[in-house]
Amino acid sequence: MGSAQKMVAPMEVSVEAGNIDQSLWLDDDGRPRRTGTFWTASAHIITAVIGSGVLSLAWAIAQLGWIAGPSVMLLFAVVIYYTSTLLAECYRTGDPVNGKRNYTYMDAVRSNLGGAKVTFCGVIQYANLVGVAIGYTIASSISMRAIRRAGCFHVNGHVDPCRSSSNPYMILFGAVQIVFSQIPDFDQIWWLSIVAAVMSFTYSGIGLSLGIAQTVSNGGIQGSLTGISVGVGISSTQKVWRSLQAFGDIAFAYSFSNILIEIQDTIRAPPPSEAKVMKSATRLSVATTTVFYMLCGCMGYAAFGDAAPDNLLTGFGFYEPFWLLDVANVAIVVHLVGAYQVFCQPIFAFVERWASRRWPHSGFIARELKVGPFALSLFRLTWRSAFVCVTTVVAMLLPFFGNVVGLLGAVSFWPLTVYFPVEMYIAQRKVPRGSARWFSLKTLSVCCLVVSIAAAAGSIADVIDALKVYRPFSG
Repeated sequence: MGSAQKMVAPMEVSVEAGNIDQSLWLDDDGRPRRTGTFWTASAHIITAVIGSGVLSLAWAIAQLGWIAGPSVMLLFAVVIYYTSTLLAECYRTGDPVNGKRNYTYMDAVRSNLGGAKVTFCGVIQYANLVGVAIGYTIASSISMRAIRRAGCFHVNGHVDPCRSSSNPYMILFGAVQIVFSQIPDFDQIWWLSIVAAVMSFTYSGIGLSLGIAQTVSNGGIQGSLTGISVGVGISSTQKVWRSLQAFGDIAFAYSFSNILIEIQDTIRAPPPSEAKVMKSATRLSVATTTVFYMLCGCMGYAAFGDAAPDNLLTGFGFYEPFWLLDVANVAIVVHLVGAYQVFCQPIFAFVERWASRRWPHSGFIARELKVGPFALSLFRLTWRSAFVCVTTVVAMLLPFFGNVVGLLGAVSFWPLTVYFPVEMYIAQRKVPRGSARWFSLKTLSVCCLVVSIAAAAGSIADVIDALKVYRPFSG
């Protein structure tokens, strides 16, 4: 109780101060009361996890086959759920109810590990988030262009290449993101995350339905137990690289640890504890994600076998009904608008906290005009708009950057999803060195490191292939 009083005292909440009513609207750290719930946290996670990458899982399973593909997917689901529960315990340092809050992933690493590991975490986390923002810009333009191509194929037939540039669509996506980026923080984009989550179910459901229809039309299930065969069109070396890349695709498809702490910081104060709510939200989200991943990936492979396209809806595994493809691709774009914001909010918050500490009395930074969900300030308008513009230009400059994002995902999977959660949990719970639990956690970390290295190797090979035909602004 005494520690609670020490935390309240610096806020000067008293009758004499004339602000006792304000304490009803503040949390134990003096910040505005958080309003997030199990449902909003689940929506944030689902928005972050079920990206348009779900539509490439049929290709990933095609590389691994009916045995390894679903098995690897389930294995990653179990590992990521487990390490996420470890990371959720690190939101507060010490007591799980009254301990000091860690607002970001870096804060959690700083409180539990410290030293150079904080810098290492920051570099990996924010490089990954920037890469995701660029990748989502490219992915949205591909879906927008697919809408135009679907109509063109419907009118002119499938022999017409129906080519068009994706650059105008990237610019349009960037313009929309400049508007939404003015929403100040995570806690106020809950509605956008819910809309995005609904959209993810929409296009995943359409992809699943089309896969079932194609399987029925084929008169049976396509594919093999071991995936694509070495032979005409694929060498044994390519088989290895593709299999490793499939591991990276599946690992990256599940990753959301880089924003878990930031999502947890939106949850209302105990009881129950934020960690308990976050674990429940993670359990629901990972289970939901796994069901959709298994259904979409497996049905896509069942429909097309070794010829499964890298994207069921934009790779034109299906051509008709074209209007249903349009609905699915519109849903992808709307989802990516929300997902972009979910992943970029930690970057925005990091830069703005640094600027506020660096120039605490600057009106350019502090002065705000609130309009609905938006909080407009010159600094926020300037810097967030500049960030969106830079990611858009880079996406236009490197249209194959989606391959690089896969590499970033492979590189960041081990440190952010496994290594730091394990190390922080060991430090916080004081797990005895050499104990069975310590040995098990360390073994998990080493095994995931090997997977990350292998997936990175496959992604590097893919990037090298893309560089052979690279032309700037060729989208």
